[in-house]
Amino acid sequence: MDYLLALAADPNAWAALVTLTAMEVVLGIDNLIFISILTNKLPEHQRARARQVGIGAALVLRLALLGTVAIIVRLTDPVVFGLSWRDMILIGGGLFLVWKATKEIHHNVDPDHGPDLFEPAQPAAGPSFAAAIGQILLLDLVFSIDSIITAVGMTEHIPIMVIAVVVTVGVMLFAATPLANFISANPSVVMLALGFLLLIGTTLIAEGFGAHVPKGYIYSAMAFSALVECLNLLRRRRRARLRAAATGGPAGGAGGHATARE
Repeated sequence: MDYLLALAADPNAWAALVTLTAMEVVLGIDNLIFISILTNKLPEHQRARARQVGIGAALVLRLALLGTVAIIVRLTDPVVFGLSWRDMILIGGGLFLVWKATKEIHHNVDPDHGPDLFEPAQPAAGPSFAAAIGQILLLDLVFSIDSIITAVGMTEHIPIMVIAVVVTVGVMLFAATPLANFISANPSVVMLALGFLLLIGTTLIAEGFGAHVPKGYIYSAMAFSALVECLNLLRRRRRARLRAAATGGPAGGAGGHATARE
């Protein structure tokens, strides 16, 4: 208890908590985009449950990994060919993300080849839901390990890590449904999100092989792309309103003339 009270009274601990929480929230965006895209392919009545299970699993994995910090730290020790367990996990997760994003882009570009990404999924039995949860858990593990190793590098205080993780997962849970609905309602945003997954997967592979890519560059590029897409969405909606006004104008005018004649 004295330890926790000392942390609560330490300004440096509060600064570390704010910084780590912000970093974890940013890192959680990758996880959330993948969960949103994957759950949108499920039947509508299963989507919310799949998101809750996926994000809940992310919290459990992160907290479980925090309980084994000493083991997590050793994951950075070289094992084979100069690669550590962390490196191999990042490479495997990156390859999976690249494969998954490429597959979804292919289905979108060539809808006749397979199910369309934007069409509601047909009601399916348990295996489809289970397969989605399995893929989410796989990426949860990759992102959780990366998240916890980042946390260990920023602070040595476990309570700070736990609070940052819980706040981050809470933000993910709050943002999951609005983000998934926005992605589902805007097909061009789906393609942009898949492009983000390709970028994230490539970055994970590069980091697994020891090529450090500053996260600031990656998220700046993603933010700029998202801003451009937002401008495109605003432009398309404005044009749609103008077309609707132009179509409704003559009809309204005709009604006005009819009233005048009466």
